[in-house]
Amino acid sequence: MNKATVSAFVSGLIFSFGLLLSGMANPEKVLGFLDLFGAWDPSLALVMGGAIAVALPAFTIARKREAAILGGPINLPGKRTLDKRLLLGSLTFGVGWGLAGFCPGPGIVASGAPESGAMVFVAAMVAGMLAFRALDSRRT
Repeated sequence: MNKATVSAFVSGLIFSFGLLLSGMANPEKVLGFLDLFGAWDPSLALVMGGAIAVALPAFTIARKREAAILGGPINLPGKRTLDKRLLLGSLTFGVGWGLAGFCPGPGIVASGAPESGAMVFVAAMVAGMLAFRALDSRRT
């Protein structure tokens, strides 16, 4: 295995443990955060704030670099405009997150439990990605 593969594996492992430790792989915790007018649980906001605090300096440094630490290319998004595809995708993501209590990372982590709701979510997510790919290839 090369350094990039090992680095990706270790990063994914740390991310997975962080999701489990913070409770973000638990859909009840996520749905508690989204329940603004009920028993609101603000802990997800603290987790998101911590993630932003870690990511912001890293992205600031990455924007100034030509290559990643392991030598690979840095591919940051260049697009800075809102369009229909971004808005519809965000809306779809938010509705799915609110209905299932999972987003992609925690859904994959929870499906290893095995959490039946997470497995259904991951299957639906994969089906949605495949459907998007098929529809997008027809459009272009």
